Amino acid sequence: MAELFTKYFPNVVYQGWNGDGGWLPAIGQTLYMTFWSAIFGGILGLIFGIGLVLTDSDGILPNRGLFSFFDKVVSFFRAIPFIILLAFIAPVTQKIVGTQIGTTAALVPLSLGVFPFYARQVQVALASVDHGIIEAAQSLGATFSDIIFDVYLREARSELVRVTTVTLISLIGLTAMAGAIGAGGLGNMAIAYGYNRFANDTTFIATLLVLIFVLLVQLIGDLLARVLNHKNS
Repeated sequence: MAELFTKYFPNVVYQGWNGDGGWLPAIGQTLYMTFWSAIFGGILGLIFGIGLVLTDSDGILPNRGLFSFFDKVVSFFRAIPFIILLAFIAPVTQKIVGTQIGTTAALVPLSLGVFPFYARQVQVALASVDHGIIEAAQSLGATFSDIIFDVYLREARSELVRVTTVTLISLIGLTAMAGAIGAGGLGNMAIAYGYNRFANDTTFIATLLVLIFVLLVQLIGDLLARVLNHKNS
């Protein structure tokens, strides 16, 4: 089996598991970028998504000015193609992490690239919460934080898991794009060590690993969403 794999995937074997250009560092870099940009971008997206729902005309804190601010910021960053965003905020990245290239530097554009998408997803998920439940909570004297955490987030938790899953899958694609221009990870493996060197087997395996990550996220997300949906019912 090992001989057969070496025969058909010689460049994959040549790359090795460790060292510069190894498969384990590439996988680790992809997971690193995905995890931390999901945390930073997720928090930012959640804040803006909640802000959009609360300050909307039918929200519990209607405010045209704040809603316009949240909406325009989200729309602005969402309108910028990620490949352009990488260059656009390079000076900001330099100020924050001290460099414009590398895995850690990629966290800044990745976080800013994913947060507007997630913010819109959160906005849709929270807007689907029954207003009758919100009004009932207000009539019982629920505080502002109670309505956010015990009504909005609790009632929409299943849908939030679904949109988070979609966002994570999109983020994995962004990490591959960032990796293709020097951030490391499987994207860099596929392009720098595969495509640019005509090593199709390397490109194939790198792509396969990305697809495996996507499928795992989808399976876990679907399972968790079903569990939470069952609890809500």
